Amino acid sequence: MTPPPAPGYPRNAVPVDHVERVPRRIRALLGDAVVLDTTAARYVWEWPGYPQFYVPLADVAPGVLLDEHHEEPTSRGVARRHGLRAGGHEHPGAASVYADSPIEGIASTVRFEWSALDHWLEEDEEVFVHPRSPYTRVDALRSTRHVRVERDGVLLADSSAPVMVFETGLPTRYYLDRGAVDLERLVASDTATACPYKGRTSGWWSVRTGNALHPDLAWSYAFPTRELLPIAGLIAFYDEHVDVTLDGVRVPRPRTHFS
Repeated sequence: MTPPPAPGYPRNAVPVDHVERVPRRIRALLGDAVVLDTTAARYVWEWPGYPQFYVPLADVAPGVLLDEHHEEPTSRGVARRHGLRAGGHEHPGAASVYADSPIEGIASTVRFEWSALDHWLEEDEEVFVHPRSPYTRVDALRSTRHVRVERDGVLLADSSAPVMVFETGLPTRYYLDRGAVDLERLVASDTATACPYKGRTSGWWSVRTGNALHPDLAWSYAFPTRELLPIAGLIAFYDEHVDVTLDGVRVPRPRTHFS
């Protein structure tokens, strides 16, 4: 059988169940209560895309974990499910406690569901969606390459001054000045998303082509993280759902679906 073609961008290379020490102070809050505060967390890759934080039990606030008396076998050992109660809120099944593990660094740790906490902090800066991978690089580079974006044969954008965002494991994203985008084709959406590397989106748009309305095909970050400041206010399109031509060559549509 012929293997599938490699994507046109670097893939994630970290194996599942890989463990590394986290050199940063990690805190998480539920309501106004600090649930965890640690300088001894571990990165654990449950899948190759990005890690999760595994936190020493000793660094979790007393009384916030509620044993649900349910155990689940995993490749990292037996995970005992716990609920989470703090700051006037309660989330069943929000934590997995590993009393022991065949993998060094995981025993006596807790893995929390990210969405069960209101705020996660690396040092004193908030992180969104999931931990930042120490093996992921994200670069925003100004370019003079010619980018055209179309959908259903309708031209949506045409620019020779894109900012190209290269992120490990994802296809290149092309951020374009609003003057290069046909704004009459964009319909504002209520969608809002966040990225651990870029921050929170400030706008999403659907795209109208003739009688068709394609939901949530473009987005923007008005106030991105300082590392991604070149994309501030620019508009990017989901390459998965539009046709992109780069320097006259059609770019194959990628299969991922991340901004």
